[in-house]
Amino acid sequence: MASFDKILSEKSIFKDLSVLSPHYVPKDLPYRQHQMHEIRTVLTPALKGQKPRNLIIYGKTGTGKTCTTKKIMDEFTLAAASGKASMHYVNCRIYNSRYRILQRILKGYLPELEKAGFGLPFLYEKLVEIASNGEQLVIILDEIDMVKDLDELVYTLTRSNDEIKKGGVTIVGISNKLSFKDSLDARSKSSLYETEMIFQPYTAEQLQKILDQRVKEGFADGVVESGAVNLAAAITSQESGDARYALKLLNKAGEMAQQSGREKVTDDDVESARKSVEIDLTVETINTLPEMHQLVLHAIATLTSSGSRYSRLEGVDSGFLFSGEVYEQYERACKGAKKRPRSSRWYKEYLNDLETLGMIVTTPSGKGIRGQTTLIKLGPSPESVMGVLKKNLFGG
Repeated sequence: MASFDKILSEKSIFKDLSVLSPHYVPKDLPYRQHQMHEIRTVLTPALKGQKPRNLIIYGKTGTGKTCTTKKIMDEFTLAAASGKASMHYVNCRIYNSRYRILQRILKGYLPELEKAGFGLPFLYEKLVEIASNGEQLVIILDEIDMVKDLDELVYTLTRSNDEIKKGGVTIVGISNKLSFKDSLDARSKSSLYETEMIFQPYTAEQLQKILDQRVKEGFADGVVESGAVNLAAAITSQESGDARYALKLLNKAGEMAQQSGREKVTDDDVESARKSVEIDLTVETINTLPEMHQLVLHAIATLTSSGSRYSRLEGVDSGFLFSGEVYEQYERACKGAKKRPRSSRWYKEYLNDLETLGMIVTTPSGKGIRGQTTLIKLGPSPESVMGVLKKNLFGG
């Protein structure tokens, strides 16, 4: 029997692994009906030939922002089939500049844009031309904060409406960072004129219902014990409320049970999967961080391993580092990587981002410490962080 035939003939505890993927969009989205209604309300004018307000959707990783928006996009596309309105999804982690985003949006209208050589003014004129034919273009910018020239992008898209006669261009931005607009200059902020929406993390009870739904579709009947689902939901709600983390836990627990030849997924499997998933997520998160964020994280991991020179001070809990010493180590890391360090203002932004992603914890210094500073503690083990960063930053 051929090797693949043998594997295919083996009994599996999984029914459909794709259901456990973070990219899977289920038919029903539990606990996001209110948000779906709000997004529909904001975007409905486009289906009537009117320009909607721009919309910015905030929320931590795994709160259903992308999933909900893609669901709305499917509905919108069906409703707009006979009219002049269209929705365009752009992953800004991949298409991370104004030029690449415009090129991505316009390729559906102008296939020749696959070839290089078209300048930014040409792309801009084509965007205005298409919208001026009466089309309402709704552009979803997922992880909008990853765009390198965000100011220029926001200004270009919003100000294009000044030249469009009949149609319009609307931005739907999705971001993990509540502070992402702080990096915009005044003219971009004022031209954005947006509605804002926040997706709150899921509770343990909500996560349990979400996992129950995926278990029915993704696993064979009766394979996953209720205790395993409850534990995965409880762990996730304590950690972050991130539904993707909960799905990874169940997926890994299922793999472990399958590899051991067992026909049930228990809470012991979930507990065993926890450490493996945390390492996987740490690596995944670090690999997608911009370089300056990685250099700050490298500084924190280095000092965590070697120990803070203030560790014996009264009022400083074990494992916490002073913000100032981390910044000095960041400057040394930049020198080693032959990069120019950014200012302390940007450094604070990097810390905020790393905390949002769960890589660090920060707290204001307490009584007994002269002056006010921020104390920083690394979330994952320094060894797991350094293993990835050494390779990424220094090629070793």
